[in-house]
Amino acid sequence: MSSIENIYRQMLGNPTNVQFSDLCKICDYYFGQPRQKGDHRVYKTPWKGDPRINIQNDNGKAKAYQVRQVVKAIERLGEINNG
Repeated sequence: MSSIENIYRQMLGNPTNVQFSDLCKICDYYFGQPRQKGDHRVYKTPWKGDPRINIQNDNGKAKAYQVRQVVKAIERLGEINNG
């Protein structure tokens, strides 16, 4: 679990320098297995609309805007689970 926490802290501190494989670990942990369409990994969320989780590999790195979307989705998931 500590690696998930470390990756998440890194995502909060510097969303421009996140490995795609690390983002996949986070998304798999919080949202389950994705459906994959081409090079996009799409995760289900318990809500409709934004933030959506649709990530793609950019030469081994995660795209910064997608990292920020995942952070927002995790925060929203926490609100739902604690609310």
